[in-house]
Amino acid sequence: MAASPASIIAGLFVGLGVMAGGYFIGTGYYDAHMQNRVVSVKGLSERDVTADLAFWPLRFVSAGNDLSQVQGKIRGDAKAIRDFLGKYGFGEEDIHLQSPQVTDVAAQPYRSGPIENRFIISQLLMLRSENVEKVAEASRAASELVEAGVILSSDMGPSQPIYLYKGLTDLKPDMLDEATARAREAAARFAEDSDSKLGGIKRASQGVFQILGRDQGPGMSESDQIEKTVRVVSSVDYFLVD
Repeated sequence: MAASPASIIAGLFVGLGVMAGGYFIGTGYYDAHMQNRVVSVKGLSERDVTADLAFWPLRFVSAGNDLSQVQGKIRGDAKAIRDFLGKYGFGEEDIHLQSPQVTDVAAQPYRSGPIENRFIISQLLMLRSENVEKVAEASRAASELVEAGVILSSDMGPSQPIYLYKGLTDLKPDMLDEATARAREAAARFAEDSDSKLGGIKRASQGVFQILGRDQGPGMSESDQIEKTVRVVSSVDYFLVD
């Protein structure tokens, strides 16, 4: 029985559809295969730097039952700290005295039991200097303040100097170039070992700049150390071609 014209036409469309489907499936496999030929590498750049700014928060406290005496003690402590810092070459422009905080324990709600010291006054003196070595020297001699009767407190935060590095912006361009170059060197070696050539970049991430303490260990903080290391890791994906 002869096929009708309509059946012949329908058969042609089905055949063309199978051929086209086979073509696109093959093309899709080829593209996916090419995209899988990628090498992921990382490039590291590091610089050893020295802190160029120091903050030293000095918190001191006076307590008692006579408000005027407590106030007099806190003023005397502030002067003693100023005199101590002056011995190490720090002037008034380096010293920033904040307003005192006065606590009347008797006025606190939900208080119970006897009161040993009704009035407590705490004050913060902040030393700010770019002479980090002098700050470190003064902090090592802080026992002189204790001997002078100044009670230093760490209840509201650290009482040791904090060392910062401000020059990161100037380092970034060269470090990024170096990290990217090292990533490319690693990718080129991989391509050579796999009998391939290095293609273009598929994806790149410069990573985050980190400022780390030179010495790493339990309880060792970056902000406590004058000597630091700046680090950045660039991650790059390269295509590999024949």
